[in-house]
Amino acid sequence: MNRLKIWESMNLNLPERVYLIDRVCTGKRMNPELPKVNDPESLPMVVLASASARRRAMFAEIGIRHQVIPASVDDGELVAGGVEPMEWVAALAFLKASSSADLFVSNESNGDQDTLVIGADTVCVHDGEILGQPVDRSHAREMILSMSQAEHRVLTGVAIVDPATGKRELFVDESIVTVGEIPEHEIELYLDSEQWRGKAGAYNITERLAAGWPITFTGDETSIVGLPMTRTLDRVAKFFVD
Repeated sequence: MNRLKIWESMNLNLPERVYLIDRVCTGKRMNPELPKVNDPESLPMVVLASASARRRAMFAEIGIRHQVIPASVDDGELVAGGVEPMEWVAALAFLKASSSADLFVSNESNGDQDTLVIGADTVCVHDGEILGQPVDRSHAREMILSMSQAEHRVLTGVAIVDPATGKRELFVDESIVTVGEIPEHEIELYLDSEQWRGKAGAYNITERLAAGWPITFTGDETSIVGLPMTRTLDRVAKFFVD
């Protein structure tokens, strides 16, 4: 199946479709470089506890069998309080995976094949403050300005759950991102586009690199996007072996 057919099957909304097709027509890559999987069919079926188009696109591009069962958890209503950022993203990832695992088990038509539920959550941490998804345009501007000409951490918590037994694995992946100076008019154009919606720290690194923003990073780009694919797929491949 070619990429456009894959994206058509993903039920993306119009802005997402326009963005993805634009990346094909301009030759710019939609996703970060993905790990190579020799035999994706040998891996367990994956249930994504998220409706994130970015995570779905990465699994689709690699060719891993997957379905989406969004968690009944609204992390926008939860407050970290005094919890450390790494503990927070790990806890949110597990809450999402556990919620979707329960929904999966309740569906009697899912069959007996090996299945793993994956929940993930990503936050940016700047000056010790956790930056999740912006609630509105003003909040998005505040986040972007705070990270401009500065360094911040990106933490992605991942929880892998076997819905049949409850066995689980959790880990947190960390990357460091440095953002240079972004002209005010570029920030306003970006805010007008509303591409900041639903994104930790109000940005997607692959989109912003393609747009020419002055960004450098150390770590796994897929982790910054929302799911560290190399580490995740390694855990998935070994889950029923260990």
